[in-house]
Amino acid sequence: MLLIGASTGGPQALNAVLAGLAGVIARAPVLITQHMPPTFTTILAEHLQRVAQCPVPEGRDGEPVNAGCIYIAPGGRHMKVARRDTGSAAIEIDDGPPVNFCKPAVDPLFASAAQVWGGKALGLVLTGMGADGLNGGKALVAAGGHLIAQDEASSVVWGMPGQVAHAGLCSAVLPLKEIGPRLARLFAGERESVGARP
Repeated sequence: MLLIGASTGGPQALNAVLAGLAGVIARAPVLITQHMPPTFTTILAEHLQRVAQCPVPEGRDGEPVNAGCIYIAPGGRHMKVARRDTGSAAIEIDDGPPVNFCKPAVDPLFASAAQVWGGKALGLVLTGMGADGLNGGKALVAAGGHLIAQDEASSVVWGMPGQVAHAGLCSAVLPLKEIGPRLARLFAGERESVGARP
């Protein structure tokens, strides 16, 4: 499972990452939390659908999580995942208070994914202000998952990715142009960097 968190500069970074991920998206669900208010996330979802050439809905409560689809956290709501009675995963939309002053926030997505998928989850923290994603990233790594962060030089703001990088949580810290190719290799079965945290 690929989980992506982004804030300032995120839409452009998402374009760059998702443009070459057709093979990854076909194999694994992709869930994205981009800090945005309502309406704007709807527009972002429509745009990313054209870029990624696959369905990109805003997450709906109770919706099954399936490969071949990208799910965007709806503006003004947190998006999490939960294990259903059948054992499959489903979207959970939470109208609780802001986390890290953000709603939607990355931490609830990462933390819930740690509980549902553990070591099968890979988190990606893209450009953004603040520290959202740090606590969820800690939970993800503690559960056996992995994190990749965008590097400082290619980030509009190196707040969020910088926080997880400085915390020593990342398997790799990469320029934006290298993230898509690395993800494609990892999801194709190559494990050269995951687990080798600096």
